[in-house]
Amino acid sequence: MRRTIIEIDEEKCNGCGLCVDACHEGAIELVDGKARLVSDEYCDGLGDCLPECPTNAITLVEREAKAFDEEAVRERMQERSGECAGGCPGLASVAFSTERGDAPPARTPGGDAPADDHRDSELRGWPVQLALVNPRAGHLDGAHLLIAADCAAYAHADFHRDFMRGRVTVIGCPKLDDNGAYREKLREILENNDVRSITVARMEVPCCGGIVAATRSAMLEAGVIVPYDEVVLGVGGEVVSTG
Repeated sequence: MRRTIIEIDEEKCNGCGLCVDACHEGAIELVDGKARLVSDEYCDGLGDCLPECPTNAITLVEREAKAFDEEAVRERMQERSGECAGGCPGLASVAFSTERGDAPPARTPGGDAPADDHRDSELRGWPVQLALVNPRAGHLDGAHLLIAADCAAYAHADFHRDFMRGRVTVIGCPKLDDNGAYREKLREILENNDVRSITVARMEVPCCGGIVAATRSAMLEAGVIVPYDEVVLGVGGEVVSTG
């Protein structure tokens, strides 16, 4: 049949992933760093993704395409939800005790380590994946919150010591995941807990800006403004900027 459907110009696409988040039918995925329509039958042709694209790489066209299939979309979204049958033990909220106290370290990342420096884990709670975190988990109340891009801990050698110490850590990938869902989860966390401060640790790559946007939007929507810091790491792990 001939109908209206999206078309993506891969030359213009910068791989930010915002269109992936905007598509509620899961019709768009990032493939080799570029947005791609994975199947005609998943696209309803309404174009919710268009206004989210910063490079105008997406347009609506009329062409021969498979009909939009609501049942196929429903099955696809169920498969992508990744829910464990009967409840997954890995989703249970766990708080870890620490002898470090509640305050983050007063030090510059990459500077001289405190005299009591050690190599133990600084993780304060589980799970850490933002999509899995219970926004009412007890260890979030009164927390200094670290919102980190997945890659940050792999890039920066002393990530536990420099950033996680004294903070409750949640992580996510703004390029591969749903930034809209991140924003909603962070809003719920802020509305249900007395969060004392927020630090966002992201990579310098453009797509990592999604986690910053989600955090700032969540603060505004929740009406909760707390001390905020942003750390940008280079792909080699070095601290590019703070503030």
